[in-house]
Amino acid sequence: MVLQRIVRAVIMGPPGSGKGTVSGRIVKTFGLKHISSGDILRANINARTELGLLMKACIDQGQLVPDDVMSRLILSDLRAVDQSSWLLDGFPRTIYQAEALDDAYSVDTVINLNVPFEIIKQRLTSRWIHLPSGRVYNIDFNPPKGFDDATGEPLVQRADDTPETVTRRLKAYKTQTEPVLEYYRSKGVLETFSGTETNKIWPHVETFLSRKLTSVNQKVA
Repeated sequence: MVLQRIVRAVIMGPPGSGKGTVSGRIVKTFGLKHISSGDILRANINARTELGLLMKACIDQGQLVPDDVMSRLILSDLRAVDQSSWLLDGFPRTIYQAEALDDAYSVDTVINLNVPFEIIKQRLTSRWIHLPSGRVYNIDFNPPKGFDDATGEPLVQRADDTPETVTRRLKAYKTQTEPVLEYYRSKGVLETFSGTETNKIWPHVETFLSRKLTSVNQKVA
């Protein structure tokens, strides 16, 4: 599907909700650029940029990266693809970040993946990660061959994927992100997709976006 106008979209959902998989399919199907806050974070830390060093210091001390630092970082990358349609993943996570994004861009669509926390706990405690790239594998529904498919390098299980830590992370996500979902709901751009399996959620996301983007392009024409 070829887009005839610039589209700004955000995908939201707790860790383990399938955002990465759904994002990949959206990018492939509709041609949006995937802007991942996690990828940007890793790239800046690895490149030892000013913001990257600041963020690493926060992370090493067990602190959250300040909203203004995250906003500066993400908006800087968005400016580099200013004339492209994009899907933003992992940002915004707070009202401050949502407002900072709104000040710079008009978000057309916010896709919210609503997956029961019990299902997410099962997913996260059985996932393995290729640390350099951030690629994620799951022994239940996306099993690795023992090594990363692209590089052949070993996979690791994150320390924060223990059941206790996952529970804390999900509670923190709910507390932090519910206001952001309400913020976008009040603007009329939030669309929530509920389910337990990514492959069953995806067709509904695809149908919604097809209709949304067809409507947008008809208005442009």
